[in-house]
Amino acid sequence: MRIFVTGGAGYVGSHCVKDLCENGHEVVVFDNLSLGHREAVHPRATLIQGDLANTDQLGKALASQRFDAVMHFAASAEVGESVRDPLKYYRNNVANTLNLLEAMNRAGIRKMVFSSSCATYGVPPEGQAIVETLPQSPINPYGRTKLANEWMLRDSATGWGLGSCALRYFNACGAAADGSIGEDHDPESHIIPAVLQAALGIRPNISIFGTDYPTPDGTCIRDYIHVEDLASAHRLAIEAIQPGVAMAFNVGTGNGFSVRAVIDAARRVTGRNIPVVEGPRRPGDPPMLVADPRKIKEELGWQPRWTDIDRIVESAWRWHSTHPNGFNDDPSKPTAVVTGEAGSPAGITS
Repeated sequence: MRIFVTGGAGYVGSHCVKDLCENGHEVVVFDNLSLGHREAVHPRATLIQGDLANTDQLGKALASQRFDAVMHFAASAEVGESVRDPLKYYRNNVANTLNLLEAMNRAGIRKMVFSSSCATYGVPPEGQAIVETLPQSPINPYGRTKLANEWMLRDSATGWGLGSCALRYFNACGAAADGSIGEDHDPESHIIPAVLQAALGIRPNISIFGTDYPTPDGTCIRDYIHVEDLASAHRLAIEAIQPGVAMAFNVGTGNGFSVRAVIDAARRVTGRNIPVVEGPRRPGDPPMLVADPRKIKEELGWQPRWTDIDRIVESAWRWHSTHPNGFNDDPSKPTAVVTGEAGSPAGITS
């Protein structure tokens, strides 16, 4: 297939592009590079530097070739920022997705895989693994924008025959097994790279927010899904989409690891002391968020390969220990062919 990937220079997007290219698909990445990295884009992909807010630019990009499908990753993705600046999130996540869907309709493209989130569920019943039939009641603007996009996909299935699949991620983590690409955010808010930055001395310590949760060690439990397993889920989803059908799946391992377990794994993998500072709970943090992934396993035949926390952390350490400054450490890496012009600062890469 020839696939148009928005936000394909970002963390999850670039790993999905790598997986697609290495499995015989043709890929064009559309990214404004405001948070993404051109060095992260697979050399066999074409990179168009552009912005979803620029509808003329987007339309020309989609009309430049005959695309079979779209993967949509471009979004703003920080929960705390979404509370402070909700309109930014509705603009980047909802309005820009509307632009993309309208452009797809005009171009006759009827397949989309959408990067959604378990944040659409809000706070699940305590101690319960999350299934797709649970009510979607997001508690922050980020989750609400992801849910609004899922509504657009469902309505577009009926309205103009769009076939779609919303993949609701849990905690994306890890790096490419070959060490070629990994996570590079500024600032970094994800726990595994933050812990590894503490191991490298880039940050003085790692903070634990809340040690009195009703969990075995008192810290929050999360489902950590390796980015290469996310990539295979996207590939299987895009191959399974049917016109006029809106699908949705949780993408997680079904295993939960506590904050302390992640820190302990990083200590084992790196062999370094990692200072910890304990603090109070953050508002809105549920004690446990773990997926029930049976639906995607049964319907798409997907199986996660990365289920051991030490292996997950080890893959991330392979990247961070050789790229402590992210992609700035590897200026000679071959990059994708770049076409197009720079866009405005909206449509940020996830």
